[in-house]
Amino acid sequence: MSHKNRPYEFYDTTSSVCSTCLYPVEAKIIFKNNHVYMDKWCPVHGVERVLMMDDVAYYRSCREVYVKRPEMPETFATPMQYGCPYDCGLCPDHMQHSCLTIVEITDVCNLDCPVCFADSGMSRETNLPHLSYKHKPLETVKAMLDTVVASEGEPDVVQLSGGEPTMHPQLFEILDYIQTLPIRHVMINTNGIRLAKEPEFVAKLADYAYRFSNKKQNSAAENSKKVQGLEIYLQFDSLDDEHITVLRGAKLARIHEKALAHLESHNLSTTLVATIKKGLNDGEMGKIIEHALTYRCVRGVSFQPLSESGRVGIDEALLDSSKQRLTISEMRRQIAEQSEVFTLDDIVPVPCNPDTLAMGYALKTHSTADEINTQNNTINNMTQVAPLTRYLTPDVIMNGGGNTILFEQNPEVQTKAKEQLFKVLSTNHSPESQANCLSELLCCLPKIDAPHLSYDNVFRVMIVQFMDAQNLDIRALKKSCIHFAQPDGTMIPFESFNLFYRDDRKETLAKIQQTLTQGFAARKVTVKSHTEVNADVNKDKGRITITPVVF
Repeated sequence: MSHKNRPYEFYDTTSSVCSTCLYPVEAKIIFKNNHVYMDKWCPVHGVERVLMMDDVAYYRSCREVYVKRPEMPETFATPMQYGCPYDCGLCPDHMQHSCLTIVEITDVCNLDCPVCFADSGMSRETNLPHLSYKHKPLETVKAMLDTVVASEGEPDVVQLSGGEPTMHPQLFEILDYIQTLPIRHVMINTNGIRLAKEPEFVAKLADYAYRFSNKKQNSAAENSKKVQGLEIYLQFDSLDDEHITVLRGAKLARIHEKALAHLESHNLSTTLVATIKKGLNDGEMGKIIEHALTYRCVRGVSFQPLSESGRVGIDEALLDSSKQRLTISEMRRQIAEQSEVFTLDDIVPVPCNPDTLAMGYALKTHSTADEINTQNNTINNMTQVAPLTRYLTPDVIMNGGGNTILFEQNPEVQTKAKEQLFKVLSTNHSPESQANCLSELLCCLPKIDAPHLSYDNVFRVMIVQFMDAQNLDIRALKKSCIHFAQPDGTMIPFESFNLFYRDDRKETLAKIQQTLTQGFAARKVTVKSHTEVNADVNKDKGRITITPVVF
C-alpha cells in the first residue's frame, strides 16, 4: 500500500509562543522549496506558518556547523519557575552570557520613529501618559551598570541607549561612573542630531574615548597609544530622505552627513546601524557599505531587519501583509549581490547565536599600497579593502585541505586558529579588540602577511535579527547574547524584554505566569493523588482503594 507524502521535509521540533496570545506553543521546523518555515500550533488560535530563512543550506550550517559551547554569566538572577521566556533573567536555563548589554538611560527622544521598539519619543507623553517620560536618575543608571558588572565580571561591551541617550543631562557623569567599573568598551546609540548640531559635544566625546582607553594603562609609553574605548552607534538607515522618513518620521540625510563629518574630524570610532524594511531600503545595503568605507572613522555597518515590536506592531504602513519577512539568509545574499567587497562566503553565522547573527570581516588600508597578500578591492583612491572571512570557513580550520589558505600541518596551529576564529566571530568586540583578534588569527594563516592591525584597519558587517512574536524560536532565544540590564539586578534578553518585560507588557506576562502557575498546581494535585493510589495498593496488598483525583 502506498502512502501519501507530506509536501515538505520535517527537520526538527522546537517551541515558540502564539503570536496572538503569547502563550507557549509547540512548533516544528520544516523545509519546503529551499525555504525554512516554523509551523506553530496554538490550541486556541490555531496553526501559524512563519518564514525563518530562504536558504536551507545556510540554515543547516547555523544549526550543524557554527556551534560552540555556551558561555555562562557570573551569576544567575532569577530561578526557573515558569519556563522560557517567562523567567528572565538570566535564569539557569539561559545558554549564553551577555556579549553586549544595553542600558537605557532615558525615555526622552527628539524624534518619533515609527520603528522605535522602545516607544520613546516626543509623542510618548501624549499617547502613553501612564508611562514614564523622563531621564532615568543617575542612581538608577548606576544600579543598571552594577547589574552588568555583577552578571559579567568584566563586561565586554555596554551600550547606552534610550530614548536618545545624548539628551541625558548627566551623560558625562554616567561616563565618569563607567570609568570606575571594569567595563572594556562603551557604545552610545544615537540618531546623530546632537552630533550634527554640536561639534564641541563630539570633541568632548572624543576626549572621553581616549580617556577610556588609557584608564588601565600605567606607563607613559602606554598612555601615548591612542586607543579608543568609546564608540558611536549611529542610526543610518538610508541615503534617501524619502526612505528615512518612512522609518524615522523625519528627513535626516543631511543630519547624518554632518554627524559623520564631525566624527571623522576626531576619528571617533563609529558603527553605522541600519534598520532594513523589505521593499523599501533593502536594495541600499551595498551603497551603505560603500559609503561607510569612505570614512576612516567608520569601523563597520550593522543591518537589522525590521521586526514587529514596539510601534511597528501598531503601524500598518510598516507591516508586510504577506508576512514574507526579510530573513538573514536573504539579506546575506543581497549584500553579496550589491556589494563590491563582500561575497556569500564572507558573511557567516556568529557561533554564539548563529540563528540570529551573521558577520563578515574585511581589512582596509588608507593608502594606495597593497599591504596584504590578497586581492584588494578599491573603494576610492585612498581606501582599499580585502575581505577576510571567506578564508576562515570551519572546514578549513578543522580539516585543512586544498582551499585558498592552507594551514600548516601542525595540530597546535590548527587548534590555535580554531580558538581564534571563535574569538573573531563574536559580538563582544570593540574596534581595538577586533583588530587584536584578527592580528592573532592571521599569525595562524601562513598565506596572509599582515603584521599589526589597528582599529583603523578593521571593517565589520553584521546582520542582527531581533525575533518577534511571529518568528520567536525558544531554542534561539536561549542563546541570545544581547541583553537589557535592569536596576533590580536582572539581565533580560532583547526579544523577551520587548515582548514581555517592557512597560505595559508586564501585565500580559503576569497573566500568563498566573495561568501557568494554576496549571502547574493542578498537575501537582494529580501527581499527589496518583501517589496516594499507589500507596493504598501497596498497603492493602492488592486490594485497591481509590482516592478521588481532584482536577
